[in-house]
Amino acid sequence: MVDITHKITTLRVAKAKAIVQVSKPETITAVVENQVPKGNVFEMAKVAGLFAVKNTHITIPDCHPLPIEYTAVEYDIQGLEIHIFITVKTVYKTGVEVEAMHGASVIALTMYDMLKPIDKGIVIREVGLVEKKGGKSSFKNQNPKSIQAAVVVCSDSVSKGIKEDTAGKAIVDKLKSMDVEVSSYEIIPDELDLIRQKALGLIDSNQLVIFTGGTGLSMRDVTPEALEPLLERRIPGIEEAIRSYGQKIMPYAMLSRSVAGTIGDSLILALPGSTNGAKESMDAVFPNLLHVFRILKGAQHEATD
Repeated sequence: MVDITHKITTLRVAKAKAIVQVSKPETITAVVENQVPKGNVFEMAKVAGLFAVKNTHITIPDCHPLPIEYTAVEYDIQGLEIHIFITVKTVYKTGVEVEAMHGASVIALTMYDMLKPIDKGIVIREVGLVEKKGGKSSFKNQNPKSIQAAVVVCSDSVSKGIKEDTAGKAIVDKLKSMDVEVSSYEIIPDELDLIRQKALGLIDSNQLVIFTGGTGLSMRDVTPEALEPLLERRIPGIEEAIRSYGQKIMPYAMLSRSVAGTIGDSLILALPGSTNGAKESMDAVFPNLLHVFRILKGAQHEATD
């Protein structure tokens, strides 16, 4: 299956539709008045749909097992057509579109099976997705179109050429994948004054400045001490999200001293210096973090479902 371990958990909603078309009005009457020999069509089909939604991963090979937390089935009769609507919700890392469509399909098939003894002209059609919510696609329009960022690697060993930087490059790659322009990529030693100098020098031309490295507990890890006095407003939620996400993957993530805050209209981040730590920190808060720049520019907070 596709690797979703790097994704964040959000509310996911999908609504699907299927249409069962019968060939005579008497069939619709039998369904509505519960006169079908095989039983109550609406209730039997609904139960089949509920089972189908919960067991989609068993039928569709690449679907992940999901904690389905809500399913609703609605029917709408229009002439000789029975319109089936099914809504599925979960709070998870991947969407429930296939689960909703699978449920709608099985409901339609159950109706076909129950009605075929009294109507030989039944047709199933238009199985498909009506709408979906959740995941990064639901938030992309809330992010600004152009952001300029700088990435600074804080490492004695990398600055001396003893080690090669991979964490900073991973951050640059992540930013570019979200169409964030990286204007500057630098490597500096773990020097408190130099880190402060870089932060103050980069905020004039960048809305986002990301430092990687120096957030641990060794005596040379001074990035938080360098940046904290400069920050006008801390953003604890970003820091908490980074550590919470990382802790689920690596039990030592709680020891990281990641920092997030603003200087003027610029957002400053201090992330771990390990490659995995940097990647996981970026996965934890991006691209949703980019919404902060709309707020800093004076845009109103937008309600989300």
